[in-house]
Order: sequence, then structure tokens, then C-alpha cells
Amino acid sequence: MQQYLDGEDATVAAGEVLGRAMIGGAVVYLDGQLGAGKTTFCRGVLRAFGHLGPVKSPTYTLVEAYEELVVTTEPPMAKPVSVYHFDLYRLGDPEELEYMGIRDYFDDSSVCLVEWPQRGSGFLPSADIMVSIEQQGVGRLLAARGTTQRGQQILAQLSEYESD
Repeated sequence: MQQYLDGEDATVAAGEVLGRAMIGGAVVYLDGQLGAGKTTFCRGVLRAFGHLGPVKSPTYTLVEAYEELVVTTEPPMAKPVSVYHFDLYRLGDPEELEYMGIRDYFDDSSVCLVEWPQRGSGFLPSADIMVSIEQQGVGRLLAARGTTQRGQQILAQLSEYESD
């Protein structure tokens, strides 16, 4: 899947569409240069789960937890979901992830959004979806591909949600 995003609002909207399709949880790796819009995209994913507050990049804390969120679909999802937003840009050594209990965040029902995943190589589970965001002119080019069966199923649902 590829899509041109003409600004911040379009980037948030694309994240929201993907978030609505991740009701059962997923691991999403986000790739892109500094300032490409990864955190803006994450804001959209979180909006799909009803979070309307600020979303900042957890550059210094490594993870920001948004727990007990409910997907804003019709009918609403009954089981709350936890969304974890990781930013590994300042990670000194991937082994630090082990000390912070990284494995506790990744379960079958959580949504884990990981910026700079290459910095945690060897300590992170595989991604279900790889999202790449590149600046192009005044906008951005978003590309997403499913790398697992779960990821492919989520992306296959996107056309259903985009038409809502």
C-alpha cells in the first residue's frame, strides 16, 4: 500500500485508518528520517483508540503507554486495548531494552508502535506491519506492507475503513 499525504492532517488521518484496523493488536515498525511524520502518524493511530490528548515522541523515556483504550468503531470494541509508543532513537545499546522489561509490552492484544526499530535489533519481536514515511515536496509518501499473516490481514481491511 502506498499513499501520498499532503500534510499533517492527512498523516494523522492515515494513522487513524490503520489504527481502526488493528483492533486485535499488532506490532508496527515506523521508518523515516527525523521530522518525517512518524509521531504524527502515531497520533492518528491513537485517535482511532479514542485518545484525543497530546502525543509526544518518547525520545527520552523510550516508551509512552496508553492503556485501557477502547477502539472507536461501531459497535465499540468491548475489550480495552493498550497502545505502546516506542522511540528508540536515543537508545545507547539494544540490551537496555531487556532491562526495561521490553517483553512485557508485546502481547497478542497490544498495539506496539516502534520508531527507529533498527536500534533495538535482536531484542524486539518481528513487525506485523512495516510503515515507511518519506518527505516528498510539501507532503509525505507513506508506504505500508504486511510482513506477517496478521499484518497482511490488517492491511487488507484498510479499504473497508477508508470508505466509512
